[in-house]
Amino acid sequence: MRYRLLTTGSLALGVILFIDVLRVWLPGIITIFGQAASTPAELMGAFALGWFVLALAAPALVRRVGVRPVTVVAAVVLAAARLALTATPGGRPQLWLATAGLLAGLVWLVGVAAGTERPVPGLALGLAVNAAVHALLDTHDLVWRGDWVAWLLSAAAVTLFLLGTALPTAPAGPGGARAWLLAGPALLLAGMVALAPALARTGTSYLVAEDGLARSPLLGLAPVPLAVAGFLLAALTGPPRRWGRVLGPAALLAGALLFALDRGDLLVPAVLLAAVGLGACLALTDTAGATDTAGVTDAAGGTDTAGATGSADEAGGIGDAGRPEAAAGAGPPGGATGSARWAGRRGYAVAAGMLVFVLGAVAYYSAYDLGYPNGAVPVVVAGLVAVVALAADPVGRTAPAPLPPVRTTAVVATLALLAPLLADDVPVAGNRAGPPERLTVVAYNIRMGFGLDGRLDLDGLADAVRRQAPDVVLLSEVDRGWLLNGGHDTLDLLADRLGMPYVFGPAADPVWGDAVLSRWPVTDPRTLPLPAVGAPTGAQALAVTLDLGDGVRTAVVSTHLQPPPDQGPVVQARAVADFATRYAAGRPLVVAGDLNTEPGDEAFGQFAEAGLVDALAAARPLATSPADDPREQIDHVFVSPGLTPSDPVAPRGTASDHLPVAVTLTLPPR
Repeated sequence: MRYRLLTTGSLALGVILFIDVLRVWLPGIITIFGQAASTPAELMGAFALGWFVLALAAPALVRRVGVRPVTVVAAVVLAAARLALTATPGGRPQLWLATAGLLAGLVWLVGVAAGTERPVPGLALGLAVNAAVHALLDTHDLVWRGDWVAWLLSAAAVTLFLLGTALPTAPAGPGGARAWLLAGPALLLAGMVALAPALARTGTSYLVAEDGLARSPLLGLAPVPLAVAGFLLAALTGPPRRWGRVLGPAALLAGALLFALDRGDLLVPAVLLAAVGLGACLALTDTAGATDTAGVTDAAGGTDTAGATGSADEAGGIGDAGRPEAAAGAGPPGGATGSARWAGRRGYAVAAGMLVFVLGAVAYYSAYDLGYPNGAVPVVVAGLVAVVALAADPVGRTAPAPLPPVRTTAVVATLALLAPLLADDVPVAGNRAGPPERLTVVAYNIRMGFGLDGRLDLDGLADAVRRQAPDVVLLSEVDRGWLLNGGHDTLDLLADRLGMPYVFGPAADPVWGDAVLSRWPVTDPRTLPLPAVGAPTGAQALAVTLDLGDGVRTAVVSTHLQPPPDQGPVVQARAVADFATRYAAGRPLVVAGDLNTEPGDEAFGQFAEAGLVDALAAARPLATSPADDPREQIDHVFVSPGLTPSDPVAPRGTASDHLPVAVTLTLPPR
């Protein structure tokens, strides 16, 4: 039992560290290796895919060198990379260090798979604890934090992981290939839907608003402990029997389908269904060491005619010496040859499963650059998980779990329950000071929260905005939970730092779009999906009304125009101008954002034709992109003639690939 518990704990810690590395490596593909919407998506996808293909050689390496040497060395490299990523200054060193950690993590998984026939408890615990901690940290991971608390907790996790890896473990028995095959797909679905705290909070924010919009929620992380508890309990309690076996796969498919519908109000049920269904599917493959009347049923559908209970302890396998041959003469018929064969199967299974992970991630997120429908990707991956789970032979009696299901679930769920109580802040707006004479407006394309160096730079973004003392902030390229960008709710994190509640309008999908943050109460929010006209990434216009007190109202419209290939965003600009002027209905109006057009362009002229004024004209030329060498004037603020602009500025900084633009507007006399 001690060996099983040690293996489970070490595997769980390794999964947590590996996910931390992934949350740095994945964004680096589009912020360091390439640039989203400019570097060909095919090239970035090939870069990502190549490392996972390379990991297919790991099982052969394990067979030649031995399980223990390969696993220990890979664990040390993974742990060192995880710690070093907190201190890297970003840029190419960060990308290659994360890549080294990724490759080490993949090799470590293959090594652990070769020596472990029952991975489900460890995988499930790692995924659940990672989600709980991610929520407790308000989706801002330790790897991006440089304070002493982050270093202390990271060092503790790494130390425990290395100690667990260094200690001897029991020999592995047969089976486990199916469970290891699901490691990659489970990691993908957990990060995208089932155990994604940012997605859960985003879904809650849609439930407190209407008309397809989202607003700052109270206790937005409340679904997370439910998802974590449902997932972990389903994974650890063992597979149900007879017709109950189909309930988990059905729930997983239902959750994936709800997610694929791209509706914000369906995200919370999608998360809960996918979490329970994913845990149940993992449980269906947890058959290594189980017995029935035919003998020991393995995870690949075969049986051990020895009929022994608890084959993980009794069957021959890969011993402490690390080499498959060390198990000769022990265990089931076939001895060392059979053990080596099962070790190879499990190694190739986990490597293939991780290949599914990267193929699914690349296929899903490349669609936003290439313009094809991607809703089928999570459904297909969920279908694959369901098929593999249902194909596992039902067993009569499951071997004792290394973790008590109810107590383990209670502990992890309690940790997750702290998140909505401690990590959720709800900024409040007010207008008791009465209508102001002036409004300061800031418009900022925040590139999903990542600076030019590829680091998640929430404090840098907040400082750049805060220095302008804004009344209202209009944000573009707001990401609220893409796995590709690390699964952060960038909008909520910035709103907390600025002390300003938000309204969010979805553009590409329910978690990527534009936002308005305001110190003044906001009423009557509306969104207009913009015509794509060949642009692969969706666009919208988000309109809100600022209630400045005493009946004074100002309309504000935030947008991010997406030009078609080799064209200007003329059609979208005309649609935004028409929508904004109709919405304002004669009230003072502000339209701002990343418009991807320059003064003198036809698209730029659409706003002037609608009667709007360039609020930045006094400072022209006012280049905003790229941030380190601004040459393009593509971020703008337009206002109705009754508003008088002054002090336009684009303060320098590299917290994003754009510079923010700020201007003070004097309201018309009452």
